[in-house]
Amino acid sequence: MNIPVVFWIVPIASVVALAMAWFFFRQMMKQDEGTPRMREIAGHVRRGAMAYLRQQYKVVGIVFIILAALFAFMAYGLHVQNPWVPFAFLTGGLFSGLAGFFGMKTATYASGRTANAARQGLDKGLKVAFRSGAVMGLVVVGLGLLDIAIWFLILSCFYQGDNMALITITTTMLTFGMGASAQALFARVGGGIYTKAADVGADLVGKVEQDIPEDDPRNPATIADNVGDNVGDVAGMGADLYESYCGSILSTAALGATAFAMNGDMQLKAVIAPMIIAAVGIFLSLIGIFLVRTKEGATMKNLLTSLSIGTNVSAVLTAIATFAILYFLEIDNWTGVSFSVVTGLVAGVIIGQGTEYYTSHSYKPTQKIAESSQTGSATVIIKGVGTGMISTMIPVVTISVAILLSYLCANGFDLSMSSASLSKGLYGIGIAAVGMLSTLGITLATDAYGPIADNAGGNAEMSELPPEVRQRTDALDALGNTTAATGKGFAIGSAALTALALLASYVEEIKIAMQRAVEQGQTFIDSLGNVFNPSTADMGEFMDFFQVNLMNPKVLVGAFIGGMAAFLFCGLTMGAVGRAAQSMVEEVRRQFREIKGILEGKATPDYGRCVEISTRSAQREMIFPSLLAIIIPVVVGMVLGVAGVMGLLVGGLTAGFTLAIFMANAGGAWDNAKKMVEEGNFGGKGSDCHKATIVGDTVGDPFKDTSGPSLNILIKLMSMVSIVMAGLTIIFA
Repeated sequence: MNIPVVFWIVPIASVVALAMAWFFFRQMMKQDEGTPRMREIAGHVRRGAMAYLRQQYKVVGIVFIILAALFAFMAYGLHVQNPWVPFAFLTGGLFSGLAGFFGMKTATYASGRTANAARQGLDKGLKVAFRSGAVMGLVVVGLGLLDIAIWFLILSCFYQGDNMALITITTTMLTFGMGASAQALFARVGGGIYTKAADVGADLVGKVEQDIPEDDPRNPATIADNVGDNVGDVAGMGADLYESYCGSILSTAALGATAFAMNGDMQLKAVIAPMIIAAVGIFLSLIGIFLVRTKEGATMKNLLTSLSIGTNVSAVLTAIATFAILYFLEIDNWTGVSFSVVTGLVAGVIIGQGTEYYTSHSYKPTQKIAESSQTGSATVIIKGVGTGMISTMIPVVTISVAILLSYLCANGFDLSMSSASLSKGLYGIGIAAVGMLSTLGITLATDAYGPIADNAGGNAEMSELPPEVRQRTDALDALGNTTAATGKGFAIGSAALTALALLASYVEEIKIAMQRAVEQGQTFIDSLGNVFNPSTADMGEFMDFFQVNLMNPKVLVGAFIGGMAAFLFCGLTMGAVGRAAQSMVEEVRRQFREIKGILEGKATPDYGRCVEISTRSAQREMIFPSLLAIIIPVVVGMVLGVAGVMGLLVGGLTAGFTLAIFMANAGGAWDNAKKMVEEGNFGGKGSDCHKATIVGDTVGDPFKDTSGPSLNILIKLMSMVSIVMAGLTIIFA
């Protein structure tokens, strides 16, 4: 296979991203970490975070070895899977884990330095925190593109010849997307349980019962809380968006191989186009990163504007570059496909702005939640739930319009629903997801910035820095709450487009699995008694053969199970946080009761015991919900066949997407309503209104940091598992 010279921009861009991540890391490490007390606190958090991550990787490693052995048996024993699958699966998990590890390592070194930089000014603190967050963004896109480029080059050496070669290569590469998704789910769920158990314990006992400030060193759970910000919101989020990024590129490449299967030269260009767009997006994200700056005394809107300038400039430049890339590649209908990419970029911006409106205390929805605290915690919760539900409208409508527009732009507004029209339209939806994530280098930086700023505030409080420093870190933290909510909305939106593209990829993988079965002597007979040939069947014939339509009860049952899976998963993870938080609350109360002198500052709390409780709870509780996402598609495929799996994926996508938006936005709004009161509104810190918003924030913690963000991984992981297990489904079909 003759790989075009332009493809080499992909590995080059990945190396540049990793080099710049190293540059920003070294810049951050040169900053002063502050006073001996600041260094001591940062050291406690760093050691706790690394200890947790090592333990988590041991548990996940065992699960991965078992799954890889299963895939090896399917490939070499049952011969129902590509022999490269076990190896691709393991590398996906490895690179996803590395992305989280490097991001968290950076964050644990950056928080103390951000607090110290805030002593010099708001702009200095913002730059240190944001560029440290950029390390995470650049590591994710760098490792993601590097993994994709390496596997594409390896498989291209082994598969040559007919138009099926690229289809086989791209569907095989989707397997390492499953490895990334599985690792991401364990990281998100485990980290989310850890951080929210500590956060709830610290808030309910420390701030509500004992009336001491947030991040007060007298609170035994405060170190565990700061550790949790890193393992959940940095390591978990990095692994999460790594798999989103790779999944969008890989699913689009697979759709390109199918859509242009009859044109060998165009097929190869369609496969590498999403990789090249992502590569150029890295260079343009770097421009945006250097544009982020602010001035002393900046308001929340000023800070949001600073970040918006960077992200929006990168998005506009990527949109312009896309037209040049697709024109240079001479893609069929290159203008239409380019507009599909622009559709994804615009959809990402709209979702981000909508999330900002519903979660920032600069706007009415969150202000109304804070105002409702005057009548108690119950009205805070009611108002937050209502706000979260209403907030789903903008993302759902935006994604719906983006799906239709990207589909129609890519197929030249062909409404015939022919096989060729359908394939090109689906390619447009996939490449819209690539467009949305093409500037991930900077959009993830705005997300990873949040927990760094939060930890910086904790360090400033525990180190007893002057009030003006804490005011600056509070401003950075409040901004971080909004950017984190925006990042979650962005991730969930891209997940919806990617999951839809993966649904089409599932059809192609079923065809390949059927063809493999035919070569081994199996025959497929359709409803009319004719032999079904999977190698020549188009999408419509495939749907007819498996009776994938709304009148088939298997499809409807699968859809119900998919919708149920989203709620079941959330219920399990919320319950896990509740149980872990109960243990933490009891431990914090015990220490206040039994260790004399804590409240007077004369005795040191047992921080290590709280870290141990969070670690043990997270490791135990993350297993079942995470395995559920792997087990459900397999069981549905074996019992209900292909039609049931298609229903499952559609049901999981629609219910999971809406539920995830609701939970992320409600949680973010509750958090910032609390921040608004802490700024002196409605009685300020220590007032009854403050305690009411703390209760709301506590309810919102697992909403926005455990269950909500894990759902976007769930809907993609179920798709990935279905694709990888397609051969097994065919055996039972």
